[in-house]
Amino acid sequence: MLDIFRSFSRSRRNTEDGASAVEYGLLVAGIAALIVAIVFLFGGVIKSSFSKTCGAISSKGSASATC
Repeated sequence: MLDIFRSFSRSRRNTEDGASAVEYGLLVAGIAALIVAIVFLFGGVIKSSFSKTCGAISSKGSASATC
């Protein structure tokens, strides 16, 4: 019985070559979609935060700053 398992595991190991280019492509596409979604969801909040920060810095400083 142990020999059958060993031969099956060897044949199974030889047929699995790992991740293919299609799987890596799907992974990259998923990560890109996640990044795009995060930018669209939080883009306005981040832009507002940077604008407030820039306004606070330019009102305190002596040099003219452009935001």
